[in-house]
Amino acid sequence: MKRIALFFLILAAVSCSEGSNKGWTFAEKALIVEPDPVMRVLTIENRKDSLILRTPSTDIAPEAIAAPEYRTLEQKLLATVTSPEQDGVGIAAPQVGLLRRIVAVQRFDKEGEPFEVYPNIRVIRTRGEMAPGGEGCLSVPDRRGQVMRYQDIDISYTSPFTLRDTVETVQGFTAVIFQHETDHLDGVLYIDKLVEE
Repeated sequence: MKRIALFFLILAAVSCSEGSNKGWTFAEKALIVEPDPVMRVLTIENRKDSLILRTPSTDIAPEAIAAPEYRTLEQKLLATVTSPEQDGVGIAAPQVGLLRRIVAVQRFDKEGEPFEVYPNIRVIRTRGEMAPGGEGCLSVPDRRGQVMRYQDIDISYTSPFTLRDTVETVQGFTAVIFQHETDHLDGVLYIDKLVEE
């Protein structure tokens, strides 16, 4: 069963990198609809995983966001990042083997600190000075380090409700999470940006 899952994971990564932007590929659908509600998180400790984590992601077409697979993927990203095994504050699709621009982020800047999912997300503006802060990553187990990040940013994403481009200002620790997760979408890990101790 694990070999089949790995096959679909690699096939999904290859299919995405070939530029399929109109809808979900067969391999992506297979990965999304697997019965386990919690997805396997890729790590740099595995060479094949590492290659996927270092590959830039592509946008998701409105048709794919409107498709039932998108809702399933949202639920699975949230179940994965909040699972007791992970207990994270954010996750990006490449971390579960999908090279698409989608992240789930815990909104510490909103009442109740909810998790929310953002397709086609980008950081489009930064303001102020960068500040150091401690970071870790589900894909880089058992490590932490200091990274310089902006505390005041603007993000752009496709609203999954209206399918229109949306811009939002985010500040504080939540802004740091967004920068960390959008780096994943460009094949960048926080360990690439560590501040020298």
